[in-house]
Amino acid sequence: QVQLVESGGGLVQPGGSLRLSCAASGTIFAINAMNWYRQAPGKQRELVAQITSGNKCNYAESVKGRFTISRDNAKNTVYLQMNRLKPEDTAVYYCNADGVTYLSNRGTPDYSAGLWGQGTQVTVSS
Repeated sequence: QVQLVESGGGLVQPGGSLRLSCAASGTIFAINAMNWYRQAPGKQRELVAQITSGNKCNYAESVKGRFTISRDNAKNTVYLQMNRLKPEDTAVYYCNADGVTYLSNRGTPDYSAGLWGQGTQVTVSS
């Protein structure tokens, strides 16, 4: 089976930087878009950044110019470089993979419309 495992969260002061990573495990043939979402306490989960299989990137207005999403297809990994962090960036950040084709436990190709990681906490505070 395929799993998404995030890393890189933590506590950082305002103005600081963090880099999140999300690696997809398993035998993967293709992933369409890879996305980062976040959810702050009491708020809905929101899309922060997206990168398509063609490396087209989209960002939420609130993070444009501060966050950069990238992916390494050979490693099935997506990154989120977060600079000039603000207290309002505090949230649990979730990795999401859209349109995943992978090798199932039965040894046959399988498809998942969407996979989620377990989330990683990012806290921006002085």
